Amino acid sequence: MSEFDIPHHHTVGVGAGPANLSLAALFEAVAPHRLVLLERRPVPTWHPQLLLSGVRMQTSWLKDLVSLVDPTHRLSFVNYLVSSGRIYALINAQYNVIPRREYQRYLKWASEQIDGIRYGVSVDEIGFEEGVGFSYESDGRTIARSDHLVLGLGSVPSVPAGLSGIVGDDAFVPEELAARLPGMDRDAPVSVIGGGQTGAECVLELLGHGFTDITWLGRRPWFQPMDDSPPANDFYRPAYVEFLQQVTRETRRRLVEGQTLTGDAITPGALQSIYQANYDGMLRLDRYPLTMRPGRDVTSAERDGDRFVLSATSPTGHERVPAKYVVLATGRANAPTPLAPSLTDLIDHDDAGEMIVDSDYSLRWKGSDRNKIFVQNRARFTHGVADANLTLLPVRAATIINSLFEREVYTVRDAAPSVVWG
Repeated sequence: MSEFDIPHHHTVGVGAGPANLSLAALFEAVAPHRLVLLERRPVPTWHPQLLLSGVRMQTSWLKDLVSLVDPTHRLSFVNYLVSSGRIYALINAQYNVIPRREYQRYLKWASEQIDGIRYGVSVDEIGFEEGVGFSYESDGRTIARSDHLVLGLGSVPSVPAGLSGIVGDDAFVPEELAARLPGMDRDAPVSVIGGGQTGAECVLELLGHGFTDITWLGRRPWFQPMDDSPPANDFYRPAYVEFLQQVTRETRRRLVEGQTLTGDAITPGALQSIYQANYDGMLRLDRYPLTMRPGRDVTSAERDGDRFVLSATSPTGHERVPAKYVVLATGRANAPTPLAPSLTDLIDHDDAGEMIVDSDYSLRWKGSDRNKIFVQNRARFTHGVADANLTLLPVRAATIINSLFEREVYTVRDAAPSVVWG
């Protein structure tokens, strides 16, 4: 590709997950400016390895890619259901929250109708040149340029340093569980490390496949259910995000850290299913197939022949837990950003080394007066707990679009809060 053949776009989004799909869907309102998404995966998909048996979403189906700011949009979840002919079947199934597999199908349906998504493109490095804009390198060549950049890279599994040494065929992250199940001994001891929703779903999957010796370890004092009450859901409203922009950085962090259990916890339905499956197993085996050990911080692990020994601190001291298999549901971390060092040096960082995100989800950097960089799912401690999940996707996308075009393309209204925060 010659220098003159490199396409130049108004905006490029790196990643085609739900966040950037929402942005692309709403971007249609500002044609003829076009958005291009560069996605490393070869086809539309969303956490396919975590579509375990019976897993459910944690957010309402009303909180889709578009409806919170444009309920008449052609890519709404309701239109997807009507188009597929399944709207009556889903209503009659009376789900409190929809199956995760349904949401994955919705994303695939939407992505197939959005122009400008380029799959199978891995962006190795993003550079910047004054007067030219951002450049995108893949396999050693420049494949695109743009005036503006939106990073929507999602997250990757995270394993603590003390446990990383055991990762292999018998110790793996949840994304590998479904593929490992056929070769696993159902009567051998299995330890699931991680007391969050993903850990719970792995426990349910193991119980459903007839495993008889499961240990579930979590750091919190008990396996805590997610708070889905009306007061907790006030944190997931545009009015609260706006309030957070009015307080100091230190206050924001303190407030957000105290709201963890409104999203980073286990749905009550999943916990009930675990307890019922464990009781059914007890009736079958005359003992519980699952032992739960809350308040355990698994700090290290070592091999012992063809097995492992986990070392954990507990309320009464130290414990050693034997296991044949270990599922490391130990959380997720932000995917690395492929920014060139020269571009990273131009971005403002706080005292903790984090990129500073402004109220419109743009980064503070030296070239922001002409070329903007936006980040999705990277603003938890500036925009609240809602930034880390799917709750306000279209609100965030609308905010970014309004900022890009310096006018109110979309109106974000939250005019009836009953809570006075400030």
